[in-house]
Amino acid sequence: MYERMLNKQVVPDIEEMAEYCGENAERFSRINDWLTTVCHTEQKVVFPYGSKYGWGIGHYKKKKLLCNVFAEAGAFTVMVRLTDAQYNMICGELKKYTQDYIDHKYPCGDGGWIHFRVISQEHYEDIKKLLEVKCGKIF
Repeated sequence: MYERMLNKQVVPDIEEMAEYCGENAERFSRINDWLTTVCHTEQKVVFPYGSKYGWGIGHYKKKKLLCNVFAEAGAFTVMVRLTDAQYNMICGELKKYTQDYIDHKYPCGDGGWIHFRVISQEHYEDIKKLLEVKCGKIF
């Protein structure tokens, strides 16, 4: 369950990645479109960090990585780093599922990385809130 697209020899396009996400295909497409439209990111199909991460979409702003969105069978995972201040700014508005990811983040400087799996609309709403903070787009 939630296998990633690991065949480095076959480069998928964005539509193939979305289809791979199954019941979360529409959310996968929506989050990528939202990042490009609202956060003004440039999308790039990537196979970063070695063989276990698989294919995903890197979102860049001025050549700086904002996040990666990895296609998975039936889901997708957003890998993003925020500072502790950014996490604390939004933490009270997030579901327990999301708070658990933050509590177990991979530490990095003042903050850390989360690998947030989206399998429902609630998860989608929470990752969007985190990405709004990352983009500086709090509405």
